[in-house]
Amino acid sequence: MNSRLVVTFTTLIVFLIAALAVPLGLAYASHRTNRLLLDRRADATRFAELADQAAREDDRSGLIAEIDRYAELYGAAVRVRDRDGTVLATAGRFEADDREATRLALAGRTTEDLPTISPFGPATVLLAEPAGRDAQLSGVVLLEVPTDRARQDVSLVWGALLVGALVALGYSALAARRLARWILRPVTELDRTTRAIAQGRLDARAHPGAGPSELRRLEERFNAMADAVSNAMERQRAFVADASHELRTPLTVLGLRLENLEPHLRGEGTAEFEEAMAELDRLALLVEDLLALAKVEAGAGVEGKEVPLAPRLGTWREVYAAKGVHLITEISEMSVVPEAAARVADIALDNAQKFVPEGGTVTVTLEDGVLRIADDGPGLGEEERAEALGRFWRSGAHANVPGSGLGLAIAAELARACGATLALLPAVPHGLVVELRLRAQP
Repeated sequence: MNSRLVVTFTTLIVFLIAALAVPLGLAYASHRTNRLLLDRRADATRFAELADQAAREDDRSGLIAEIDRYAELYGAAVRVRDRDGTVLATAGRFEADDREATRLALAGRTTEDLPTISPFGPATVLLAEPAGRDAQLSGVVLLEVPTDRARQDVSLVWGALLVGALVALGYSALAARRLARWILRPVTELDRTTRAIAQGRLDARAHPGAGPSELRRLEERFNAMADAVSNAMERQRAFVADASHELRTPLTVLGLRLENLEPHLRGEGTAEFEEAMAELDRLALLVEDLLALAKVEAGAGVEGKEVPLAPRLGTWREVYAAKGVHLITEISEMSVVPEAAARVADIALDNAQKFVPEGGTVTVTLEDGVLRIADDGPGLGEEERAEALGRFWRSGAHANVPGSGLGLAIAAELARACGATLALLPAVPHGLVVELRLRAQP
């Protein structure tokens, strides 16, 4: 947008400068042409008087001497014709076609205007002046005058105008650039701030400074809006974290009391007691996951420290061995990943061991900054994969599998916190691939 404003301002300035410089240049060219006409018409008038006198006295010696000196002095060509068009005297190299000028002059019309002189021409101009008075015309005097001096003057003035216009255009373009930058400075600041907020820096704010007052007010209102949204989100997270934390103690106490009641139960109440304990465990797991999600959203525990991945995956081997599932880790012992990425791997492995049947395989690879946890379990459909990263989402086919529906939502927040990208992909021929693309390190 900055470039468009600069181009727009510069275009307007070009039109303005052209609207001033072009008329000035044309006006001077017209002025210089008129001055040349007046100067040379005075000479033509004097030669017409000499020609009329020579015709009356039948002596052209004085006329010839005058036009010869004039042609030599000014580099012009002079030609004198009588009423019949016969050439009486010539001085200089006369090349112009003078028939039309002669006809007009013999009709009593003198040259009133000339072609406008410019640096590109014409090289010569032709003036015609009738000799004699009224009906007693004795002939016509024709002057072919070079325009070198006039064209040089016009060139100098036009060159000066061009240089002035270029200098003015340069300064104007610089001023237009600064003006566009000043106008768009609040917009640039808002763009920087919104990009930072989109990247997770919720404390980023615009810094009102230069720019139009309307856009500065927009910055202030944007900051106020961002503060309100940030405070609301912070209160929400604090509420979830506090509620989850406060619920842990009564849930623990309730579990202990239910366990203490078990010896006093009758046989027919055992099944209901076990169901109640299962629901209590599920509720406790949900509270733990809500607390973990609140901590991740608040940025706790995702400071960006790196941990070795291979030893962490080794802790899952016993879990997978007990389930009868093969765990293959193609990870170098020297590989390190952000703590958040390792926690994502834990969530993916925990999910895989729930859904992969006995005898299945789960493969963990890390290559070119891409961590993949692939299994050959039942997998998810395309629509299910699109919704699986949402909170409290659970597949209808897995309703009986223990879980809160927050695992992948926590993984997505962890990925966002460490600048990575989390995606769920289909495995071939069946299964699910959890792919985490880590941010490239500088």
